[in-house]
Formats: sequence, C-alpha cells, structure tokens
Amino acid sequence: MRRLGALMLTLSVITPAASVFIMGQTVVQQAGTGAVIAFAVVAVLGLASGYVYAEVSSAFPLTGGEYSVIARTLGPAWGMMALGVNLFGAPVGQAAFALGLADYLGDVIPGLPARPAALAVTAGTTIVTLLNIRLNAIVTGVFLAVELAALGTITLLGALHPHQPWSLLALHPVTAVGGALAPTPWAAIGLASAGAVFAVNGYGGAMFFGEEMYEARTKVAWVVFASLAIGVVAELVPITALLIGAPDLRRILTADAPFKAFLTLAGGPTVEKAVSLGVAFSIVNAMIAVGLINARQLFCSGRDGVWPEPLNRWFAAVHPRFRSPWISTLVMGAATAACCYIKLELLVMLTGYGLVLIYAGVGLAALAGRWNGTTAAGDYRMPHFPFWPIVTLVGTAGVAWAAISDPVDGRPSLLANLGAAALFAAYWALYLRRRGGWVLRGADGLPLDALEAASLAEQAPRA
Repeated sequence: MRRLGALMLTLSVITPAASVFIMGQTVVQQAGTGAVIAFAVVAVLGLASGYVYAEVSSAFPLTGGEYSVIARTLGPAWGMMALGVNLFGAPVGQAAFALGLADYLGDVIPGLPARPAALAVTAGTTIVTLLNIRLNAIVTGVFLAVELAALGTITLLGALHPHQPWSLLALHPVTAVGGALAPTPWAAIGLASAGAVFAVNGYGGAMFFGEEMYEARTKVAWVVFASLAIGVVAELVPITALLIGAPDLRRILTADAPFKAFLTLAGGPTVEKAVSLGVAFSIVNAMIAVGLINARQLFCSGRDGVWPEPLNRWFAAVHPRFRSPWISTLVMGAATAACCYIKLELLVMLTGYGLVLIYAGVGLAALAGRWNGTTAAGDYRMPHFPFWPIVTLVGTAGVAWAAISDPVDGRPSLLANLGAAALFAAYWALYLRRRGGWVLRGADGLPLDALEAASLAEQAPRA
C-alpha cells in the first residue's frame, strides 16, 4: 500500500462515526456536557501519544504493533504483558462495535434481535478480513466516506440551531441525575475519559500495516499524525455541536440513547433513520479494519514463536491466494463472537483501560528506545524529547486513578486488564523463558536484529 491506502485503513480503525455514536454516547451518559472536556483532554493525550507512536512506528513498522515495540525496547517480559493486554482487548473492542451496530440497525429493521445481529456481522466481517489487504483498503475507504457524511449531518443539525452556551460545556458542565440536570463531578469526567480514549484510539494502528506499506519507515509517521488530526476533529466537533444544539438538554441526557434522541428532536424520524444506517456502515467499516489488526497481532506472535510449535504454525499460516493470516483471522473472529455475550457498557470500559495500559507501555518504550539505542533505526524523531512520553505517562496515570476511584466499572475493568498482563508475564516466566524465549521477527520472517542492522547501514551514507 501507499500512504493513502494506509491512511484509509487507519482512519477506519479510529472509525469516527462509530466512535461518536457508540463510545461517545457512553461518555455523554457518564459525564453529560462534560464529555467535551473529556474528549479535549484525551485529544491532548492523543497528541502526546501521537509523537510517541510516530517515533516507535518508524523504528518498528511491524505487524506485531505495540507487542513488538515494547518487547524490543523494554524486554521480553514487558512485551508479553503488552501481548496479553492486546489479545484480551482485541475481541472485547470488536464485540463492542458489533453490539453497537445491532442497536443502530434496529432503527432501520424494527424488531432486530441485538445479539444474533452482532454475531452475524461478526461472521461477515471476519470473512471480509480474510481478503487481500489492498482490497480491504478500497472497501474501508468507501465506507469511510459514508460515515463522514453521517457525522456531517449531526454537526449541521447542532451548529445551525444552538440552544446552549459554550460555558455550559467548558466551564459549568452538567449531567443527568435522577431525571434532572446537576453539575458533573470531575471524577465522572475522569472516568468518562477511558471511553474517550477508546473513541480517539486507532492512529497507532498505522504501525500494524507497516509490513504491507511501501517505505514504511519514512512514511508511517505521516499516517499517524494525519489519522490522529482527522479523527479528533471528526469526533470532537460533532459531539460539541450535538450538546450545544440539543433542543431539550434534559431530555437528551436522560434518554437511553442520547444521540438518537437528538437526531429525532432536531431532524425528525427520517433523518434519524438515515444517519443510523450510515452509522451501521461505519461500524462494519471499523470491524473490518480492527479485525485486520487483531489477526495480524496473533499472526506476529506465531511468527515469533511465542506459542507451542503447533500453534505457532497455525497462527503464522498465510492464505496462498489472499496472502492474509487466515487462521489467526478466524480465531480472533471466534473470540469476538464469544465476547458479544458481555454487556456493551462493560466492553467499552474494558477496552478503554486496556488502551490506557498500552499507551503507558509505548510511552516507556519511547523513553527506553532513545536511551538504549533500540529505536535508532527509525527515520522519524519526535521534537522536545522526553516531554511527549512524559505527558503520555502522566495522562494515562490520571485516567488510571479515575478508574481506581470507581469501584463499579472503572476498578474492575482496570484490574481485568492488569490480570491479563500478569497472566502473560507468568507464561513468560514459567514457560517461555525456560524454553529459551522467542525471536522477534520482521518482514519475510527475518530476525529483527538483522533488519535493524540493514536499516542502519542504509542510513549511514545519507548521514
């Protein structure tokens, strides 16, 4: 792929419309108009993390993503913990999209049962992700145009007829409490930030497509920043417009589905159904793009020899025609189907706090990579080092603290992800290390050390 193809796939991983109408709606339910503050804070965190991802992606444009980066810079035990969190969160996040899709399709097809619909779309998108990567880039590009149109509709409906002052969002946020509006606690905004992290996340997905991208070391940073900028604007602007333009803010914030309630009040039932259909397309798009990443993460672990030998062969198997990791794709699709039996709100929290841990790990990886020289092969270097990795670590610590303070959803979600990391760390200590570890590999199955040496050799004449 060229840069544009990688950008289309990465934007589809962010999937602005699905992020707004599923994760964004959850954030609004938790923080009310404070959702704008939550998204703005996460946008700043995204900028810091964007610098971090751009540098480490340039050094390691590998299909293993964060797992490969963290293992190379911080050591194998840390890499295994990252793999555990990602493999735990991958089907959880996919299932959140699937259940959200069923909710919006229900407006177009009345009486549609949610869970069977989620399972059906999971099966369908899994089949699509078995196809060639370039064909998937074209498919996701078409769907992306549809979802941006849906976001444009909600932005126009809110911006053309404002009903709330800006101060209600930025200075005096309110939320629904017992059917009435009350000031939003700052703890609620902090807790909602986990959902906002999930919504904005995806720009780091550019590194997962690095092995299928021309000149990835020199181009991937551009994809990271371009997708981050488009994603943040495409999400923050519609949510802000919706909350400013809500004709009846109390009714919107107390509704079971605030965004659909807004579309019905501001645009009428026909507009609501049309936008819901567009959102359904965007969710399918997201599931295709995220499914590509999930399969490649498992494929990379098999290629590196993380598992017992039979599993390594299966997970690293590539389809002879489509050149896709077909067994890994089917395994992750089956795991997603199983997660469709978890409630949507918990799925969003579980995924959000998993991403918080991964962001922290990548921030530490950027610091360690500079200090121990493991990221020297990269073409891009972030400015003002080590400011951006430190901002990333401080921001993720703040979101984690909000999780600890919430015993209902936040703390269990964070502990579940920490449990996945601990389980894989134990797997490393009790099995992999005794077996002799594993070898991080890049394109064509070559050891990463050899690829880095070749890249440094190419850079030497230019220097």
